[in-house]
Amino acid sequence: MAKAPSSSGTAAAGGRGPAHHRTRLLLVLLVAVAASASTAGFLLRGALRDPCDAHGDSASLTAAAEGSPLGFMRSKLVLLVSHELSLSGGPLLLMELAFLLRHVGSQVVWITNQRSEETNDVTYSLEHKMLNHGVQVLPARGQEAADTARKADLVILNTAVAGKWLDPVLKDHVPEVLPKILWWIHEMRGHYFKLEYVKHLPFVAGAMIDSHTTAEYWKSRTSDRLKIQMPQTYVVHLGNSKELMEVAEDNVARRVLREHIRESLGVRSEDLLFAIINSVSRGKGQDLFLQAFYQSLQLIQQKKLKVPTMHAVVVGSDMNAQTKFETQLRDFVVKNGIHDRVHFVNKTLAVAPYLAAIDVLVQNSQARGECFGRITIEAMAFKLPVLGTAAGGTTEIVLDGSTGLLHPAGKEGVAPLAKNIVRLASHAEQRVSMGKKGYDRVKERFMEHHMAERIAAVLKDVLKKSREHTRS
Repeated sequence: MAKAPSSSGTAAAGGRGPAHHRTRLLLVLLVAVAASASTAGFLLRGALRDPCDAHGDSASLTAAAEGSPLGFMRSKLVLLVSHELSLSGGPLLLMELAFLLRHVGSQVVWITNQRSEETNDVTYSLEHKMLNHGVQVLPARGQEAADTARKADLVILNTAVAGKWLDPVLKDHVPEVLPKILWWIHEMRGHYFKLEYVKHLPFVAGAMIDSHTTAEYWKSRTSDRLKIQMPQTYVVHLGNSKELMEVAEDNVARRVLREHIRESLGVRSEDLLFAIINSVSRGKGQDLFLQAFYQSLQLIQQKKLKVPTMHAVVVGSDMNAQTKFETQLRDFVVKNGIHDRVHFVNKTLAVAPYLAAIDVLVQNSQARGECFGRITIEAMAFKLPVLGTAAGGTTEIVLDGSTGLLHPAGKEGVAPLAKNIVRLASHAEQRVSMGKKGYDRVKERFMEHHMAERIAAVLKDVLKKSREHTRS
């Protein structure tokens, strides 16, 4: 386990002011941008927090607990079961919850169900991060895992796939543990609706889902397809981390990052950047975005509009894999002669520098859309308007015509998205107004403390149910 900083080091830094903190902030961000495939991107999310905060002395933990809506979780034993440990959204979100719980003095144990036999750099870095925050990491199989589940005050299964952990490990003790399980579900794709994953779902204390749209989808899908009923379901919208908000609200940091990223892309300060920030896959809609961007360039030329030079930025590429889908994207760019207007950026979780550099976020997830789409509220924190599909959690975040503009999913959404791109390119005052309203909406609904309050209400209810079941 990594050691906490020495008291002498802390004392030496004690007299440093905002300028030193800003310098450290910028260095962390720029290192994260420069790092490969973004282990640094995750480290950025917690880099500005003192690891001592997670496991300080009794007085510190008491103070933290009293000041947090999760304070009632102090000394509670919480087992977190993740289907994998990777840089994808589900595991990272569960880790953020682990750190919030550790901050108030919970005893937190982590299990990864599908862990590779060979520890790669990402797994090692994430596990080290957890250990440094006082989270105990256990093997998924074995008596210790089963005993911890039985002793725990609360067990949180993360994603539908994590349900596969229950029977092989708990065996005859599954009925004993089910009443204290909170199942946190993030999936919207049909292939997750398999009975082998979720057969125990009706018997757990509750399900926590990131949007009302996704909750309704799960309710109807489990009933119609699997013939099982959902347990009590809680909808918990996510929130932006304090670290991201700190960057978003620091004008100097944003300006430096904007200049750095734009220089790296080879675009000018006055150019207009529309970006899609998601892992590159057909479900995220990068192909349709590029089609719409190309159409918008044609519309501007046809109408002889005077707008800044526009660029499309695709953040989430995989330079090493070069999948068939990504090859098709690059071929489209070359075929249509827009290679000087389209920029592919390797996948990263250090999104703050890119949000500081762009002018409009495009959230173009297809089919049922995103379960929530955290990048959307992160962009709004940077006062960016959002062009999003009218599907999934995006409809619960973006106010159409106020904080952004919505368009249909699928091919029928290409032309409307192109028109929306032209609209925002042509009206700088609308971009500013929508961005400001989006920021206000984040401050009202989508901050870390909002998420903590919403999760706290769920955990209180689940703990109450578990106690009542034990007494009965």
